[in-house]
Amino acid sequence: MVLARGMDNSQYAFRTCIESFKCMNLSDMNTLSNVDIRGGDEMPPSTRLTPDVLPEAKSSKTGVSVGYAQEEGKKWFVFRASYGRVDRASEVMINDGTYAYVARRYVQKLYHGKRKKVLVPLIPNLVFAYTSEEKANEYVNNTPALSFLSYYYNHFEFDESRKNPPLTISDAEMMRFILATYHHNEHLMFVNESQCHYKSGDVVKVTDGLFRGVEGRVARVAGQQRVILSLSNIGLVATAYIPTAFIEKIETSSTNT
Repeated sequence: MVLARGMDNSQYAFRTCIESFKCMNLSDMNTLSNVDIRGGDEMPPSTRLTPDVLPEAKSSKTGVSVGYAQEEGKKWFVFRASYGRVDRASEVMINDGTYAYVARRYVQKLYHGKRKKVLVPLIPNLVFAYTSEEKANEYVNNTPALSFLSYYYNHFEFDESRKNPPLTISDAEMMRFILATYHHNEHLMFVNESQCHYKSGDVVKVTDGLFRGVEGRVARVAGQQRVILSLSNIGLVATAYIPTAFIEKIETSSTNT
């Protein structure tokens, strides 16, 4: 922009700000803290996700709700539901009083010539459940309604019998994962290392916007700057676009599990 006749520096700066706002990509708006994101799936902007304030696990068919609370003897188990039956698996668990979580995102699909936003699993076929080892084993081996369910195994460890044990995720890692995905943002991506072009090895925290509080590493994915979270032995999750102004470097030790 050229400084117009009679325009002082402050007026020029204001005009520049306005023009930049007009040119802002609409996807960037998802990261701004003053955008109203409420629509039934999101928490109020002032609410921060903590272990004792997680979204309730709710059965869509029966309406049963289960809240999350840390309990001794329980872990985050990862299950695989074949034939895309993650909804069925989570409903059975929730109705049984177990906190179950399926990461989802919105996608645009065409129905009868009209586009409609629908929820689909972010990570195909995976269900996360906070439960005891005994209950997890019951779901896999002794629950007819979950005959399609199996453990997602940890292929990087061996138990006493030299077999891969069922994969479990630490509480801290699950909190970061849920914080990044509970709002079902359509720009979330489940990615692999080859898709991530890291700027550095620094661990960062998002300080504002829809993803405020999310911790990970900054990378360019699909041409945009995003924050990448690692989900142990499963894969990587990329947020939507995050402006540099919303990112601060943190000590690596703060993300230790």
